[in-house]
Amino acid sequence: MAINTVAIMGRLTYNPELKSTNTGISVTHFQVAVDRSYVPKGQEKQTDFIDCVAFRQTAEFVHRYFNKGSMIALDGSLQSRTYTDKNGNDRKVIEVFANNVSFCGGKKEEAKPNVSVTKEESSYDIIDDGNDKMPWD
Repeated sequence: MAINTVAIMGRLTYNPELKSTNTGISVTHFQVAVDRSYVPKGQEKQTDFIDCVAFRQTAEFVHRYFNKGSMIALDGSLQSRTYTDKNGNDRKVIEVFANNVSFCGGKKEEAKPNVSVTKEESSYDIIDDGNDKMPWD
């Protein structure tokens, strides 16, 4: 039996961009800046930048309600993939595939309710109707 579970909380480093796979599945990539909990004496705080990906309703949720600087909490699993870049070099990427995503606070000037969406179930369908109101407003 293997265990592959990741839980992180931090701030988005850029605005998530929503795309679709060739089969029409929504997908978004985003990066979370996570401060390390241990700071060696005499050193500055260090931050890790973690690449994440979400699919379907979770991708739509992240794209619609999170922006650069937003606090986000998520759990998921680590997955790796390889690809060849435009220069012909083989590259390896390790990403967190998000299962559950939640608001966990925000910038001091903007407080958001504690709402979450999971990969398996969504409490509502996310429909882009041009209305910028949150579903609970």
